[in-house]
Amino acid sequence: MLMPEPDAAVIANRDRLIAGLCEIVPGEGVIVDTDELRAYETDGIAAYRQVPLVVVLPETRAQVAAILELCGEHRTKVVPRGAGTGLSGGALPLADGVTLGLGKFNRILEIDYDNRCVVVQPGVTNLAISEAVAGQGFYYAPDPSSQIACSIGGNVAENSGGVHCLKYGVTTNNILGLEMVLLDGEVVRLGGRHLDSGGYDLLGVVTGSEGLLGVITEVTVRILPTPATARALLIGFATVEAGGQCVVDVIAGGIIPAGMEMMDRFAIHAAEEFCHAGYPLDAEALLIVEFDGAQVEVDHLIGEAQRIAEACGATSVRASQSEDERLNFWAGRKAAFPAVGRISPDYYCMDGTIPRGRLPEVLSRMSTLSEQYGLRVANVFHAGDGNLHPLILYDANIPGELEKVEEFGADILRLCVEVGGVLTGEHGVGVEKRDLMGTMFDEIDLNQQQRVKCAFDPAGLLNPGKMFPTLHRCAELGRMHVHRGQLPFPDLPRF
Repeated sequence: MLMPEPDAAVIANRDRLIAGLCEIVPGEGVIVDTDELRAYETDGIAAYRQVPLVVVLPETRAQVAAILELCGEHRTKVVPRGAGTGLSGGALPLADGVTLGLGKFNRILEIDYDNRCVVVQPGVTNLAISEAVAGQGFYYAPDPSSQIACSIGGNVAENSGGVHCLKYGVTTNNILGLEMVLLDGEVVRLGGRHLDSGGYDLLGVVTGSEGLLGVITEVTVRILPTPATARALLIGFATVEAGGQCVVDVIAGGIIPAGMEMMDRFAIHAAEEFCHAGYPLDAEALLIVEFDGAQVEVDHLIGEAQRIAEACGATSVRASQSEDERLNFWAGRKAAFPAVGRISPDYYCMDGTIPRGRLPEVLSRMSTLSEQYGLRVANVFHAGDGNLHPLILYDANIPGELEKVEEFGADILRLCVEVGGVLTGEHGVGVEKRDLMGTMFDEIDLNQQQRVKCAFDPAGLLNPGKMFPTLHRCAELGRMHVHRGQLPFPDLPRF
């Protein structure tokens, strides 16, 4: 994994940069001690580490704008960071870059039930939004497994999904507006509280942009009424192929569950030992299928899904009879990652997406790859939308094993693209998948994407080294120079 070469001039002028940051964020908002900086040297993918040049923790939009303006003047790179739970190395620091932490942006600014939306700062955790509106019968639909810790700003940066994204969509389908600061300190707003807006869909461009275009300081999310009824099926299968075929048949039958998750035998046993959810230990694959809505509709769909599962050779079918039982079904799935962490020194969590119809084939070929590399894999994934999360188990203390894991993971992602899928479903590209972008995009595609970055960040200082395998100067891409103080899109509201 190669990152941009450190800028010697920036490192030499570190003290001057730090003095400027301390003027903007007084007190304990600037971290320079090496031991304290190590708390920020990695995000959720701990295989990659880099101590940042300096960390700054602003509390206001004005401070963020001033920090970015200062970094632009010093030609210093900036890495935005949320809760640090990302799994693609998107928040990996740079040795000559400022890590801009947004953890202090942790307030819910407004709850607007009339327009069914909530305005939050980016450091608010995903789950906190649902908890804040639960008393009035609402919730925020996207629910990553890390929702207790991951922040909404990071969700927007990576376009995160979750268990219920099959029916309710990923982050981009559930936000209405955002506020973002550009590198020159300009503040722009995209969207609002309305359903849609005219012109280019810049809200869609920024969602999933992985911190390469600007720093998000406010997000307006859509909230939904809590369903009247929710029930789940716990279905065991003798083979992972049979479980995969059941997923295909349910969707092909015109049934869209609220959530549809799959675990293989290894993950089933790890989760059951961890939280005792009552999973069938004789199953090679387990499906959790949830339906929500009116009770009569839910009961009917439970019956239809059960019929399809039995036709696919299900060895066990159990429907939740209470809310506690439904939540218990999900407890194991939500705890699958830490459960696997208890039985292996290290694991590497992959993220790729495939067409649902290719699920049985891909699971079979992944099993072959596992044997080829001599590494165990626990499969836990969002089966309904084809978002795979294979967990490759390894021991980082064994020389060369991490490199073997990386190549195994790359083969899984190449397989996803080969069958018509994509490199990421919700974790983002970051540094993890950056060098595989050429398997999915040709040079023209990648250059066009980088032209979008140049429109927002002509100096190329925002989160460089992520997403693109080859970096170009904006002039090399044939883009007109954007002068300081001139917005790339003149019709955007500014502050």
